[in-house]
Amino acid sequence: MLLTCAIFFALSFVACNHQELIPPKPFDQMQFSEGNEPNDLRIKLGRMLFYDPILSRDSTVSCASCHIQSMAFTDGKKVGEGIEGRKVLRNSPTLGNVSYHSRIMRDGGVPTLEMQVLVPVQEHSEFDFNMVLLAERLANHKVYSKMALKAYNRAMDPYVITRAIAVFERTMVSNQSPFDEYFYQNITTALSDEQLEGYALFKKLGCENCHSGPDFTNYNYYNIGLYEYYPDSGRTRITNDTNDRGKIKTPTLRNVALTAPYMHDGSIQTVEEVISHFASGGKSHSQKSDLIVDFEISEKEKAEILSFLSSLTDKTFISDTTLSNPF
Repeated sequence: MLLTCAIFFALSFVACNHQELIPPKPFDQMQFSEGNEPNDLRIKLGRMLFYDPILSRDSTVSCASCHIQSMAFTDGKKVGEGIEGRKVLRNSPTLGNVSYHSRIMRDGGVPTLEMQVLVPVQEHSEFDFNMVLLAERLANHKVYSKMALKAYNRAMDPYVITRAIAVFERTMVSNQSPFDEYFYQNITTALSDEQLEGYALFKKLGCENCHSGPDFTNYNYYNIGLYEYYPDSGRTRITNDTNDRGKIKTPTLRNVALTAPYMHDGSIQTVEEVISHFASGGKSHSQKSDLIVDFEISEKEKAEILSFLSSLTDKTFISDTTLSNPF
């Protein structure tokens, strides 16, 4: 979570004019990969594969093991866990609105959802399997082999596996929070005065510099001064540019009340602690973003921001039966 604040403000906060609050624009039309346009059968196949531990070498771990619907498709753990309890490098991010990301993973190392499916399958710390061997396993599965032919007109293979899971993940759209009801559906009772004050303060502090748009992220990468020395080099792993050390993609704030712990390594337990981190200005690091500047905030103002962030919880999303375990 990245509550970046660009400028120091003396926070003698006054009541805002709620009519002047300008929310993010609604989500644009979703884009699908060519040849992987959605239909009911493809989505059904992807949903089944997402929840089936058959994808892991020992058939103990599924995609849903690290992406639990009630937690907005996170897992509540500091870092994800694969087969045999192996620890993954980073905290499991929410899959809400993942279809709108131009690049996938916290360091932006994967360009498409289809390609991302390859990562956990073949990663030693996750499924520890081989995509070719997985395809052979699924091709011998009576139900999956028939569904592959009907959905993609081809035998079960890596193409079908990656496309089906990706097309299901694109259905994970979260846009029915109280915030959406207030600003996009004109339900004036959806937000309290405290939540509106918190949103105004959020904007006043410049948090929108990074948490902008309908998904409350600009999908850019920042070093936020989390550490003086980063054991995880962040985007440098992808670019080999030392100027990118410690830079991680700005996460969405949607459903943030459900997605603890926070940061790419799960090192912060609560939203309150995240706010305190940014209020402190972060730790010194040569690559720390200029947007990270210390500020003062009262307990009342902190409560207002927390209340606003709670308005981004989408209960419809976490209870949608079309996204739940089909087995």
